[in-house]
Amino acid sequence: MFKYTKYTLKKLETLFEEQEYTIRYEKGNFQSGYCIVENRKIAIINKFFDPEARINVLLEILSNMEEVDTQKMSDPSQKLYKDILKLQKANQEEIQSEEE
Repeated sequence: MFKYTKYTLKKLETLFEEQEYTIRYEKGNFQSGYCIVENRKIAIINKFFDPEARINVLLEILSNMEEVDTQKMSDPSQKLYKDILKLQKANQEEIQSEEE
């Protein structure tokens, strides 16, 4: 499964940097806990979130990204991205089986 640690958060932040995203942790009035600045590659995340919430927000942003260039990723980031995709697929299948 997925570990919610500061190390995992750092790996996710590295993955975003390789996709040319800037992640900023700031105080704000976010309904979802984050915002993407005007379709630019800047993600602003509520600075009061703990590492688990930050990881969940980054995973949500990643799942909503239109393009992910795996060619720009280092090998560890590619492995993390593949693990995330597997986890998301498993979660979708679980949701579909519950709905049936």
